[in-house]
Amino acid sequence: MKRKRIALWLALAAVAVIGVAYLAGNSPFFQGASHKPPKAEAAPVKPISETYIIFDTVVNVKLYGEHANPGQLAEIKDLLDSMDRKLSRTLEGSEIYRVNQAAGKAAVPVSQDTFDVVAKALDYAVQTGGLYDPSIGPLVSLWNIGNEGAHVPAKPELAKAMSLVGYQDVVLNPDKRTIQLTRPGMALDLGGIGKGYAADRIAAYLTSQQVDSAIINLGGSSIIALGSKPGGQSWNIGLQDPDQTRGTSLGNVQIQNKTIDSSGVYERFFMENGVKYHHMLDPRTGYPSRSGLKSVTLVSDSATDADALSTAVFIMGLAEGMKFIERQQGVDAFFITDDNRIYETSGLKDHIHFTNPEYTVSSP
Repeated sequence: MKRKRIALWLALAAVAVIGVAYLAGNSPFFQGASHKPPKAEAAPVKPISETYIIFDTVVNVKLYGEHANPGQLAEIKDLLDSMDRKLSRTLEGSEIYRVNQAAGKAAVPVSQDTFDVVAKALDYAVQTGGLYDPSIGPLVSLWNIGNEGAHVPAKPELAKAMSLVGYQDVVLNPDKRTIQLTRPGMALDLGGIGKGYAADRIAAYLTSQQVDSAIINLGGSSIIALGSKPGGQSWNIGLQDPDQTRGTSLGNVQIQNKTIDSSGVYERFFMENGVKYHHMLDPRTGYPSRSGLKSVTLVSDSATDADALSTAVFIMGLAEGMKFIERQQGVDAFFITDDNRIYETSGLKDHIHFTNPEYTVSSP
């Protein structure tokens, strides 16, 4: 089953990458309110690229410019493998796996990467009032959404898993660089932040190598546009329709040095008795969120921010989520509700072009 899923993801990633390449290289740019004609572009520059798998997610990296070389792709693979060995909840022997195994028993020494990710995750937990909670591992394991055999858990099992969720019981010791889960059965799950952190590490590495033009695509739901296109123009990135059954795009957005990250009901789910259960679990109820949203897409300076906060604001819902994002520095978002209405935060005005007639752009 897992091999079939990875093969499907590889196919989907190939489609996503082709779509990004088309939009970034061939499609006219949306010019916002000015309606100026697009500038003439130089001939397309062929990138060097590679595809990897981390956290069961297909990652495609495209590098442009005179400083890009194949050796960097090998270094990126080593970096991603290192992140997996540190941050994976399910990889036996990983640092997070060892932290979870020692829950209620002992503090576990970890690398600086793992310590930093968990520290950031706990900070986001505080900021969001626990709507993003890295200690949600017991619930994630119980529901097992996205894997064979996923089903609605029995209420006693759900109550037990919920009793083990609580970011306040994760103890960090910066002097000894250790992480401790204070109660047996607790478990960290960094699926809502690990991909973003890894993407930021890739971007930082490429910047250190003087590569100032690149696309880092994590499974189609998270894309970092490093710098600008060859020639200096903004990247024009296609936006995913949250209803994938239509096979259409939502529109496009122009960005430079930004991350686009989407969370929604389309990513992983199962059906039971005619009800759709998606993977966006609400720590307050133990069930998939019923916030009235199909998806949330963040445009952010940081992939780590976007990865963690997209989960939280999805659970918050439209009104609270819009207010939360408007208070954040370097972060904007648009929300799609169950009735196919799109709501944008103020910073996205004239930078994003919605072309799908199935959706209506509305005012908050």
